[in-house]
Amino acid sequence: MTHLIGILNSFPVILASQSPRRQELLKNLGIIFSVISPSIDEDDHSLSHVPGEMVKELSYRKASKIQKDNPEAIVIAADTTVAIEGHVLNKPLEKEEAAQMLMLLSGKTHSVYTGYTVLFPESNLKISRTIETKVRFSVLSADEIKSYIETGSPMDKAGAYGIQDSLMSAFISSIEGDYYNVMGFPVNDFYQQLKPILSSEKF
Repeated sequence: MTHLIGILNSFPVILASQSPRRQELLKNLGIIFSVISPSIDEDDHSLSHVPGEMVKELSYRKASKIQKDNPEAIVIAADTTVAIEGHVLNKPLEKEEAAQMLMLLSGKTHSVYTGYTVLFPESNLKISRTIETKVRFSVLSADEIKSYIETGSPMDKAGAYGIQDSLMSAFISSIEGDYYNVMGFPVNDFYQQLKPILSSEKF
């Protein structure tokens, strides 16, 4: 693993995301990177309305925009959303919207989709995938929702919650799939997809 990450780090690596969770997860792998956050219209009507496809498309657009100005770099981008009963829950704009999202998730199972893209320099090589994780919430009371919102944590997260938040340990009853995918980056799939590329003669 150390050898493969060393190969990756022999290139400039750019993470196209300001997310502190994604930055933490890549640092935990030993990846050395800089951060450049692209300006992308996430409400573009040309995007797929299928949540899993939408986040993959957004991640590819983010990575492509950064690589245009940094063709020598390996660019990593990701986008995460929450979907339940035909509703797509992105980041809430205000506390009332966060409360509505959490009430909708209460006592139910929802899907978390993270799309991620990796673009490699001077080649047609790329990784662009979507990973789904299913998360079930216990029934949340109005007071529990209010207390969690008052921490401020829901306001910058899809679905109005962060699985890594301490209060979430009391609210989530089960997870099916990659925990880190819910944090915002599917580390296992990313590494498994990288291995054959970094082990190839091209690198």
